Amino acid sequence: MPRIDASSLQLQDRAIHIGRVSKVVKGGKRFHFNAIIVVGDGQGHVGVGLGKSKEVPDSIRKGVDRAKKGLLKVPLKEGTISFPIKAHFSSTTVVLRPAAPGTGVIAGSTVRAIMELAGVKNVLSKVIGSTNPHNVTKATMKALDMLRKIEYRAGLRTGS
Repeated sequence: MPRIDASSLQLQDRAIHIGRVSKVVKGGKRFHFNAIIVVGDGQGHVGVGLGKSKEVPDSIRKGVDRAKKGLLKVPLKEGTISFPIKAHFSSTTVVLRPAAPGTGVIAGSTVRAIMELAGVKNVLSKVIGSTNPHNVTKATMKALDMLRKIEYRAGLRTGS
């Protein structure tokens, strides 16, 4: 798939998780931060990035930059996804199901942030297993990537 140019899109960003990691050294504790950031335009483009730094603003900036590099196009059908999908990453499984208009985004905070910035208006989701934000994020993005690949392959089969 071709890479999506982030400069031509009006992207919003949202922090999903900001974690603090401490390292104990002779003089005390040294803190570092990591931030999971999701960017999207609400029109079917979404990306997730992880930034790490000694300062929170730097980790957020790095996360935004990495998220813009990893944008993918989500095939939307009347404000929802085309078909039910299940994706697995590590000990986390994310189930996404299309929903009727007016249902809204029924999801936990991590999945909700990704779905809203992707432009999905109606979807049902369930996280099974670990609710670690890193794993939930990767499983959700894997599910959205599987949607894109199946739509692309169906287009190849029909010749369009």
